[in-house]
Amino acid sequence: MSGLRTSRPEAGVVLLQMHRPEHGNALDVELKTALRDTLAEVAADDTARAVVLAGNEQVFTVGQDLAELHEALRRDPARAGDTVAEHYNPITRLLATMPKPVVAAVSGTCVGAGLGFALACDLQVWGEGTTLGTAFAKVGLTCDSGLSATLARSVGAARAARLVLLAETFPVEQGLEWGLAGDLVAPGEVLPTALALAGRLATGPTRSYAASKRLLADAGHRDLEASLAAEAAEQSVLGTTVDHLEAVGSFLARRRPVFTGA
Repeated sequence: MSGLRTSRPEAGVVLLQMHRPEHGNALDVELKTALRDTLAEVAADDTARAVVLAGNEQVFTVGQDLAELHEALRRDPARAGDTVAEHYNPITRLLATMPKPVVAAVSGTCVGAGLGFALACDLQVWGEGTTLGTAFAKVGLTCDSGLSATLARSVGAARAARLVLLAETFPVEQGLEWGLAGDLVAPGEVLPTALALAGRLATGPTRSYAASKRLLADAGHRDLEASLAAEAAEQSVLGTTVDHLEAVGSFLARRRPVFTGA
């Protein structure tokens, strides 16, 4: 059992649920490998037009499985950290860069790499009362899963430094006041809300979403002229798509567009 459940609750939507409830959905090698490989498959699948990453109502994930890490350290301390390059980096990269929207459905507890995964997603739905935290300093480590970038981008560099160095947990409500984005709903409504959002995105202009993800991801590294050039290049390609032609035609015909992702 990999600890990952995959389903397609409606056309175009892929639901990935981390499922090791007896271990707090802790990320062991089987779950990390399954998540990495499945995300790669979904990223390349044109029939998948939106993705939801979820845990359960009690926990998104507590992060790395420390029992497994302890055993890896006992066997070979020099290789125990290889999981960052082998698993955490590819998972985070796939969530952030796949050419379709990804929604995180987060409820209960979300710490360590779990918080990194959630913030790597394009959109987030949070359950009321969810506990967030960086956790890494508590085990003598530093950030992985992109958290050094995504947390600073969300709440500011100074506050991110405090959250990382002190490793104090905080309620999601406080995080939203600090700058985290996303919808806040009752715990039992997290997954239905995320699936509804993904369903909406799955019927949208998929290639437009992919272009927007690329532009936004690189925005912090470009000056105005470079940004204008990148936007012009993306618009030039999108202007030839079936979805763009459909959108313009439907506007003129005063009807709702039907996007196919082409």
